[in-house]
Amino acid sequence: MTTADPDRTAGDLPAGSPAPDDATLTEDGLAPDCCGRVLLIACGALAREILDIRARNGWTHLDLTCLPAILHNHPDRIADTVRAAVEKHRQDYDRICVVYADCGTGGALHTTCDALGVEMVAGPHCYAFFDGLDRFAARDEIDAFYLTDFLVRQFDAFVWKPLGLDRHPALRDMYFGNYRRLVYLAQTEDPALTEKAQAQANRLGLAFERRSTGYGDLSGTLEGWATRA
Repeated sequence: MTTADPDRTAGDLPAGSPAPDDATLTEDGLAPDCCGRVLLIACGALAREILDIRARNGWTHLDLTCLPAILHNHPDRIADTVRAAVEKHRQDYDRICVVYADCGTGGALHTTCDALGVEMVAGPHCYAFFDGLDRFAARDEIDAFYLTDFLVRQFDAFVWKPLGLDRHPALRDMYFGNYRRLVYLAQTEDPALTEKAQAQANRLGLAFERRSTGYGDLSGTLEGWATRA
């Protein structure tokens, strides 16, 4: 299984282009990229969306740094990694906000953020806030496997290879036998990504559904933080 180097953080990397490649966001994250007053500490899987929202609104007072997106596969590490990032950057900013939901930490990230005095995104995970927290809760879908734009692009790195399906495809039914559908929560209108998501549903033996969510509740959360800065 691919893992991030625990001794290397996004803040140790040189600031790159506004749209870093997915492999970099997966393994390394993103260093603080501007000289603003408020720092957003985010999952690398959200970098492109946050950068786009920031650019559209001209929120130059917001800086972004991202932790390696592969932490998505290791939720037990997220709270401690976020704590280290907050402590590392706290003296450089007026305020820090954490662009993670609970993301499988079982409440540990919420406890950590409360102790540090920083805000985080509401909800259980990115699927919920992209779909909209109320809509996601109302659906109560226990048989759906979700992907976002980023996870469609990085499907092999986050799903196929870590689960060993590249070496043992017969394991597919063991992992996905209780699912009926792959639901692609689409942040963008990209026919190529939709085609890729459909192919991934086929690989998993699941029915396919695409929902056009845009950025969902993420936009409103960032707006609230930006306008209070």
